[in-house]
Amino acid sequence: MTDTPNTPLDLQEDEISLLDLLQTIVDNLRLLILGPLLVGLAALGISFAIAPTFTATVKFLPPQQQQSAAASMLASLGGLGGLAGAAAGLKNPADQYLAFMKSNRVQDELIERFKLQDRYETKFKADTRLALTGNTRATSGKDGLITVEVDDKDPQFAADLANAHVDELQKLLAKLAVTEAQQRRMFFEKQLGQVKDKMVAAELALRATGVSGSTLKSNPTAAVAGVAALQAQVTAQEVKVGAMRGYLAETAPDFKQAMNELGNLRAQLAKQEKDQPASTGQGDYVAKYREFKYQETLFELFAKQFELAKVDESREGAVIQVLDAAQPPEKKSKPKKALIAIIATLAAGFALLLFVFIRQALRNAGQDPESASKLARLQTSWRKALGRSS
Repeated sequence: MTDTPNTPLDLQEDEISLLDLLQTIVDNLRLLILGPLLVGLAALGISFAIAPTFTATVKFLPPQQQQSAAASMLASLGGLGGLAGAAAGLKNPADQYLAFMKSNRVQDELIERFKLQDRYETKFKADTRLALTGNTRATSGKDGLITVEVDDKDPQFAADLANAHVDELQKLLAKLAVTEAQQRRMFFEKQLGQVKDKMVAAELALRATGVSGSTLKSNPTAAVAGVAALQAQVTAQEVKVGAMRGYLAETAPDFKQAMNELGNLRAQLAKQEKDQPASTGQGDYVAKYREFKYQETLFELFAKQFELAKVDESREGAVIQVLDAAQPPEKKSKPKKALIAIIATLAAGFALLLFVFIRQALRNAGQDPESASKLARLQTSWRKALGRSS
């Protein structure tokens, strides 16, 4: 009744199967060893026929934003400073410069400069861009440096093309306002021009009233000037709140704080306007004087920030600082002959091992009547699928 005491039948079958597999490997040991070695040697020989590829590398530091000087003036500017910072802030400038180098504008300049369509043997410029992208790798590290690697068969050409990426990026930056100082300068330059025109118009309107300057001594000009300055601050805060709506939700703490500041300024303005004594006989002059002082205050705020932005812009200047210029590489980067030979050997060994097991399984199946019948039916179905007669 018992087969083998202390040894289950299924365990015996497992041991037999493992022994059969081991026997199959031993029987084909020469094929499993010599076959992969021959394939590896053949792959190694073929790798010598592949033209070597050289990789040139250039490392540079992108333009750095100057924040310290700007921060001091932004605090004094209040609402307008917040608007400029929001408009000019860049979360990750390195990613932006990487995008610039991958842009069609930069790639097209490189294509025309180095005649890449002829070199890459492409018919359309879109295909040339793809080939250039495939041969170029640009990455940014935690150290703030940007690395550009270019592959080519000619080491000198690879170095020239890598350095040209930096040159074309520098030319593009000269035409774009991408740094914080540049954007602030452009913003305040535009606002300064608008306010200057309004201030000139207000001054002309003030002179047209016919009231002499000595009349100011008998009028509450100090109160009028205070109201005008406060109106300018309210305007600045309103501009800031309007800009913040574009990138902050109304529930954000910064937005709520800005709204509270605007409410306080409006309350102060309403109180000063209420407490301001009424002018007698010179209401038109007082109103125009207030408008002039309002525009004058705005002009002073914009002028200070505009001058600071120009100083910061001249200091940073969108200058790319090259740390390591690309040099013609002395050693090839591809093909890696040893790696190719190892991979080919391992792949051939796995394929031959699978072939040996399948061949042995088919032989064993041919010796078993039931399995032989199944194989015969499988062969018949296969011939029918191929459209062959049995």
